[in-house]
Amino acid sequence: MLDDPQADLRILRLTREEERKLLARLEAIASYNDLRHMQQRMVEQLGIVVTITPSVRGVRTVRGLSIKVEEQRGLCRRTRQNISSAIRKCLENNEAIAFAIVDAHDLLAPTQAQLQAATDDPAAPSSLSKP
Repeated sequence: MLDDPQADLRILRLTREEERKLLARLEAIASYNDLRHMQQRMVEQLGIVVTITPSVRGVRTVRGLSIKVEEQRGLCRRTRQNISSAIRKCLENNEAIAFAIVDAHDLLAPTQAQLQAATDDPAAPSSLSKP
């Protein structure tokens, strides 16, 4: 990696101590915006790309969210797993963040059929009808 002049050397800043701090910070995330900010900072400072996506079949638990840390030269498999585990612990402790992720992918939005039924039926719940 050091012999390649085109190699991204940012990952070499992640020492064992810095990895511990990163994992603790990921586990302590309190909001969806904080999670997005951490994802952005990890890309900027270390070149680590983390994607969190819900399953298209639906999400019943936090396990239904896919947390993927992209492979990168210099980033070991164990560190990738530890980052995923820390984020999963965060989501298990803060279900609101998991709901925000699902909502960001429009999986909580009412379907067109639900909206149509709400406009046709005056007794339908007001949360689906437009004010």
